[in-house]
Order: sequence, then structure tokens, then C-alpha cells
Amino acid sequence: MPELTAAAPTSLEAELQAAAVLLAGSGSRDPRREAARLWAALSGIRVGEVWLQRETPARAETATRFRAAVRRRVAGIPFAYVVGTAAFRALDLAIDERALIPRPETEGLVDLVLRGSGEWGVGSGGIAADIGTGSGCLALALAVEGSFQRVIATDASEAAAALARENVARVSPAVPVEVRVGDLLAPLDGLRCRVIVANPPYLTDGEWAALAPDVRDHEPAMALASGPDGLDATRRLLTGARDVLEPGGLLALEIDERRAPEVQGLAQAAGWQVSIHRDLFGRPRYALAV
Repeated sequence: MPELTAAAPTSLEAELQAAAVLLAGSGSRDPRREAARLWAALSGIRVGEVWLQRETPARAETATRFRAAVRRRVAGIPFAYVVGTAAFRALDLAIDERALIPRPETEGLVDLVLRGSGEWGVGSGGIAADIGTGSGCLALALAVEGSFQRVIATDASEAAAALARENVARVSPAVPVEVRVGDLLAPLDGLRCRVIVANPPYLTDGEWAALAPDVRDHEPAMALASGPDGLDATRRLLTGARDVLEPGGLLALEIDERRAPEVQGLAQAAGWQVSIHRDLFGRPRYALAV
């Protein structure tokens, strides 16, 4: 089996082939493509360019970083953490184990909020808040694409909040984005927000324990699991959001598809007008409440 250690200069093709063998041995479904994606991410080029350049000599500095990245992937570390970046809508964000890796499904929550600002009479301007911001992906997407005067992002984790601040500096949105540390809605005390968004933890403790090791062992548990029924954080958001929303304000939550009826029932019992929306795969994934 090829070894990816410091070695004499070689071709990009040889680097990719050696990496593909190691990645295949660790269970990669498409090791050749994954190797190309790793090289592309580390060298700042597109995957298609990797194929075009595969017969050229590999740059020694990139090859060294590439070999280290492959070893981390073989060890089970998620791809996004290995390369240190993750795409979210039009954003390119820094990411590491301080925060959950942004998922494509969460991008749909932004679409619903931006559309809902007009459909449900929320209007433009005002404050948008992202609760449990993690990397800051939702807050920054709303700041870049929305028409809010200000965005506040909160997280109970000091480490996640620090990463979100790094991404605020990285994106440098025109709309001010402030990152505050605290439990769920607590950092919003005294404010009135037009929109509150959240992708709260929504797995049961048992579901979290059964996750694939690359997720369970590397992504922060506090961003994934939420009590025996998976609804602790959602329940608290539904109870507390009324006190920090403007009259007629919008609460937009990502939810677990398996618990959509329970979330709808909790929202209605708390006095919300709620609608459940499906993601691109047809799964009930979002709850919008006014």
C-alpha cells in the first residue's frame, strides 16, 4: 500500500493515486474523487483543474499538506474539518471542530426566511437573530442576502462564538453582525427582533449515540443532541421567543423530519400560528411560526 510521507517530488497523478488507495481502504465511496477534492481545496483550484494538471509535477509544499490531510481523512476526521472550510449558500466559511459543519438542508431555512419576510408581513429592516449560531452561517447569510438593519448571533459555546467572529471578519458583511455568548435566547434580553432563526440540536440522546463515528466523535455534541425526546432546545425556543420578537415577528426553526408533528403541536399549544415546510428532498424540515 502506498505511503503518504515526506518524499521526493512526484507527479500530481502519483499523489492522487496513492491517496485514493488509502482512502479506499478507510471506506471512501469515491476515493479518487475525494483525493481530487482534497487537492483542489488545499491548492485553491477547482476539481476540474486538478484533472487537467494531473500529469504535472506536484508542488512540494502542497503535497506535504495534502499527505497530512489524507492521513486525517483516513483517521475519520470529516472532510470539512480537514480542509478547514465549508460552503454555505454564497459564503465560504472557516470551519473546525468548534462548530457543527453547515449542511445543505440548512440553506433552505434562509430561503424561507427571506421569502417569509414579505409573505407574512414581517417586512424589511429590524433585527434578525440567529440562535446557536455555530460557525455563523445563518447569521451571515441573512446579513448578506437579507434586508435587516442588524444581525445578532448567539451561542452557548465560547469556542463556537470565537469561530463565528472569525467568519464575520472573513465575510465582512455590509450589515453589522454581532456575536454574543449565552444560552439560547438569553443574550437577546431587552431586545425586540423582527426575525429569529435557529438550527437547534434536535436528536435524542440515543440517536446521537448511534451516529456515524465521523459525526459523533468530531462534531460538537451540544449542537446535535437535545434531551430524551430531542426537543429540549426547540421547546425552550417556542416558549421564550415571544418575549424577544416584535409583534407579528417570525420564528424560523430547522427541525427533525421525524418529529415534525410534535413540533407543530408544541408550537400551537404555545399560541403560535405555525406552518411546516419541506426541504428539497420532500422531508418536513422547517417550522415557521408567527
